[in-house]
Amino acid sequence: MTAQRVTVSLPPEVLEEARAAVDSGAADSLSAFVADAMQTKLSRARALRALEGVLGGRPPQEFLDAVRRDMGLPSAPAA
Repeated sequence: MTAQRVTVSLPPEVLEEARAAVDSGAADSLSAFVADAMQTKLSRARALRALEGVLGGRPPQEFLDAVRRDMGLPSAPAA
């Protein structure tokens, strides 16, 4: 895979945590950490689109909240 260089601006606390992940060995590099985060976000968006296709639209927020609770995930940020 070839990579393209881009410039992004990050909040200092996000950058600090990402660098800590690299320093601890949880990520190979800052670029790898950011690429993985973007892949995760894109994968989630694809899965939600597929679910919307099956359900004929976006699931009700109450349903999504219940699934997050059942999975032990934190509440989604308010839109």
